[in-house]
Amino acid sequence: MIDWQGTSQIKKVSYTCGFCGVRVGPDVGYLGNNDRYVSQNKPQKIKYKIYICPNCFQPTFFDNSAKQHPRIRLGNDVEGIDEKSVETLYNEARDCTASGAYTASVLLCRKLLMHIAVQKGAKEGETFVSYIEYLNKAGYIPPNGQEWVDEIRKKGNLANHEIAIMIEDDALQIIKFTEMLLRFNYEFPSLIKSKRASVS
Repeated sequence: MIDWQGTSQIKKVSYTCGFCGVRVGPDVGYLGNNDRYVSQNKPQKIKYKIYICPNCFQPTFFDNSAKQHPRIRLGNDVEGIDEKSVETLYNEARDCTASGAYTASVLLCRKLLMHIAVQKGAKEGETFVSYIEYLNKAGYIPPNGQEWVDEIRKKGNLANHEIAIMIEDDALQIIKFTEMLLRFNYEFPSLIKSKRASVS
């Protein structure tokens, strides 16, 4: 049982909010204590902290080992995605990383490739390999980008078909590759369209 105190001035901490993604440094929050017995039945005070983000006003919990909850989502926002399912899957993959669900994140990135291919004109119900081939032949994979997509495919297959657990580094790598693919196919074309529209 944690005994929470009211809001007070506490040690300032700098962290990236897991809700809004902004780097903040609040010095007001809640302190909590919990009596636990360690060696020789001696009580030890373990402090817990809740900081309130000054940007979005959401609470961030720090446990006694200074781990942050919710964690920071891996990857970055991508603008210009005009297909709701693609945007939703990318955000779900990022949300999974904030929960430490790295295997789920990698699997979602694999699934995302299929959605991109269909949205770009491939037929539904085809094999995963055929979707990758379609993206490559139709020019939706940038020059020298085949290795990125192949890495998403390999990690996704490993997570999907083998008894394998993905770790944070795996998810970070795949999220980065996926982000670059989305920028190439959605954000950059969207920026060009906006620029042309502004001068016409």
